[in-house]
Amino acid sequence: MNWEMLAAIGQLAAVCVGIPSLLYLAIQIREQTKERRQSAVNALTVQWGDLTRALHENAEFAAIYLRAIQSFHDLDAVSKLRFSAFQNRFFKNFEGMYYSLCEGILTPELWGEIERTMSDFLAYDGVRQWWETRKHWHTEKFRTVIDGIIARGDKPTAYATYDLNAIAKQNDAPPLPNWLRRGGPGNK
Repeated sequence: MNWEMLAAIGQLAAVCVGIPSLLYLAIQIREQTKERRQSAVNALTVQWGDLTRALHENAEFAAIYLRAIQSFHDLDAVSKLRFSAFQNRFFKNFEGMYYSLCEGILTPELWGEIERTMSDFLAYDGVRQWWETRKHWHTEKFRTVIDGIIARGDKPTAYATYDLNAIAKQNDAPPLPNWLRRGGPGNK
C-alpha cells in the first residue's frame, strides 16, 4: 500500500463516521426547533389567557369593553384610558405573534387563527377608532397588516348575539359604593 491509498482509506473512514454524526446533528436541531416552537406557542397562549382574564373576571371592565367596541369616542376619559390600556396589551400581543410568524416560530395555520380573531375585533367601529389613535405605537410592518384587515371591511359579528344597544345605554361611570350614596362612611 502506498501513501495515497492510505489517505483515501482515511478519507473514506472519516466520511463513514462523519455522515451519521451530521444526520444525528440534523435530527437534534429539528427536535430543538419543534420544542422551541411549542414553547413559544405555549407562552403566547399563557399571555393570551392572562390578557383576556380582565374580561371574564371584571364585570365593570367587560361592560366598558362592550361599549368601547361600539364607539371609543363616546367613552368618558377613564373608560377610554382603561380600554386603551387593554387594547394596547392586546395588540402588542398580536404584534408579538405576527413577528413569531415572520421568524418561523408560528405556523401559517396558527397565524390564520390569530388573524381571524383580529378580524373579528377590528370589524367594530370602536376598535378601529382606537387603532387610529394608537397605531403609531406599533411597527410599520404590523400597522400594514392591521390596516389591511381593516380595509377588507369585515362585518362585526363576534358579539352579534349580545344586546350591545342595552350596554351602550348604560352609564360609563362605575356605580358609587352604598355608603357613599347614603351620605358618607358614617351612614352605613
